[in-house]
Amino acid sequence: MDFELKNDVLQLKCRSFGGELKSIQNREGLEYLWQGEAKYWAGQAPVLFPICGNVRNGQVKYHLNNGEQTGQLPRHGLIRKREFQLKEHTPNRLVFAITSNPESLRNYPFHFRVEIAYELSGKEVSTTYRVQNLELDQVMPYCIGGHPAFRCPLLADETYDDYELVFEQEETCSIPFLNTDTGLINRTKRLPFFNQDRRLQLTHELFQKDAIILDELASKSVQLISKKSGKGIGFTFSDFDHLVLWSSSNDGPFIALEPWTGLPTSDEEGDFFEDKKGVILLRPQEQRTHQYRMTFL
Repeated sequence: MDFELKNDVLQLKCRSFGGELKSIQNREGLEYLWQGEAKYWAGQAPVLFPICGNVRNGQVKYHLNNGEQTGQLPRHGLIRKREFQLKEHTPNRLVFAITSNPESLRNYPFHFRVEIAYELSGKEVSTTYRVQNLELDQVMPYCIGGHPAFRCPLLADETYDDYELVFEQEETCSIPFLNTDTGLINRTKRLPFFNQDRRLQLTHELFQKDAIILDELASKSVQLISKKSGKGIGFTFSDFDHLVLWSSSNDGPFIALEPWTGLPTSDEEGDFFEDKKGVILLRPQEQRTHQYRMTFL
């Protein structure tokens, strides 16, 4: 089911399936969010939990109080294709929630609750994830991430190459090697990327070998901006350690800006989930929030 928030600047639509964004339009009817054309990528803005990316052979191990358990975790986790419950709907706020079920417990043996709150304020939309460990005596490991994709170009008389990403700070960093066959990375085998740069010119060639995983950024905000029209999106991801850039390899007219707390399994890591780099450990009955914000220009 779809739900809507609206003010005099923006109209926001979300769906309960996946608890995800469906549309973001300004008052002139300009659509910012990618609309999921299957030729390129049928998704729009999935929510990634309890893993971001891939784990080795789709399988992980867990250290539990009563021993070990093995589970299957598909790419990007367990909740993006489940139905969420609507918990709150006010004129400027939507909250969806999902909890563990028997199927999830077979592969991720923790009782959890994830809430996703979307809030509309002027030209800004905030997305807040609240993760709760419902276990009474078991620490719960998790990662969480967003995957919102935006139309690029936004206007009919523009091209992909008219757009650039402008980062908050001047960046000098490398990126981990990504194995496109397995979806795994190698954090010790790195490729140079930024060298005292704030601007990244968008081209389709950037994504011919899948995603760009920026795990060494100093910046916590970036603008996707058209050099031609000035239209674009401001994106702030203060509660996330990594930003992933992605588009389809067949010249998809979109770009995903993905804030992640964790990373795919790296070649040098073992298979125990708790030991992965970036995994957050929640104590029993503890909760934690992660927010990113978007401003539409």
